[in-house]
Amino acid sequence: MSGISKTTEKHLMVFSGRAHPQLAQEVAKELGTDLVPTSAYDFANGEIYVRYEESVRGSDAFVIQSHTAPINEWIMEQLIMIDALKRASAKRITVVLPFYGYARQDKKHRGREPISARLMADLFKTAGANRLMAIDLHTAQIQGFFDGPVDHLMAMPILAAYVAKKYGHLDLAVVSPDAGRIKVAEDWSSRLGGAPLAFIHKTRDINRPNEVVANRVVGEIKGRVCVLVDDMIDTAGTITKAADALMDQGADAVIIAATHAILSGPAVDRLKACRVEEVIVTNTLPIPDDRRFDKLEVLSIAPLVSMAIKEVFEDGSVTSLFDGKA
Repeated sequence: MSGISKTTEKHLMVFSGRAHPQLAQEVAKELGTDLVPTSAYDFANGEIYVRYEESVRGSDAFVIQSHTAPINEWIMEQLIMIDALKRASAKRITVVLPFYGYARQDKKHRGREPISARLMADLFKTAGANRLMAIDLHTAQIQGFFDGPVDHLMAMPILAAYVAKKYGHLDLAVVSPDAGRIKVAEDWSSRLGGAPLAFIHKTRDINRPNEVVANRVVGEIKGRVCVLVDDMIDTAGTITKAADALMDQGADAVIIAATHAILSGPAVDRLKACRVEEVIVTNTLPIPDDRRFDKLEVLSIAPLVSMAIKEVFEDGSVTSLFDGKA
């Protein structure tokens, strides 16, 4: 009879890439644990090296990495981290994506284009991921790109709670930046006491990325404080033009609420110059001090991510975090 005892106790381990360690540290703290010590550095030619400083055998591993600029570097680092975990015999590997890179390339608009969001999912699966966890995917269909469980977390309850507390006493209207996101705006409306809905009718030139050609407000917004909601702010061209259109058509004030603050190129200058009361975002992506400004409010999604990780680890229900809306 062997003297070796077997244990079925699960072992939670949280890992962070170098893209956004502050968020990962917040998540680990919420979970009452520490990030696993990791050695990660670049070789002279740009190749990435990763090694964990302690055993990960049999662990339930959660690998947190936000796909921020330089985005391709951090995606590759996360893939290498997953491969290292698989080869070191981690029991289950969950990829935690506060921001899912390439999510906007989720379908073909023209011939000879890639579907890069699907390629991303395939890369994670090939590297060894068993499960994906992401916040506010650009389109829900991306959940079907990964061959395995996908937890699609929503930041809206956090953003909406802040807006309700600060602006709930005012006459609000919820505005979608385009007709395609009206369902999200409806969910916002229900959380803000049935505030009326409006949307921006816009046209784009498919040959000119990040550029809106025209805006027209559809809905009654005159004299109201408009909550302009979107999943991300990249160059801020779309959102600031929408805000100006709302003010031009009689809105009392405009508040922008978005999950992902990419804030590329001219975004900060555009938002500073724009006629908005406040820009509310979350910390799914790192926002350096030089990209912050007086009207910007950053809310932490660490409690949401940590609750989801806890539910997955304990084989609970992630759906329950959203009152049955997942």
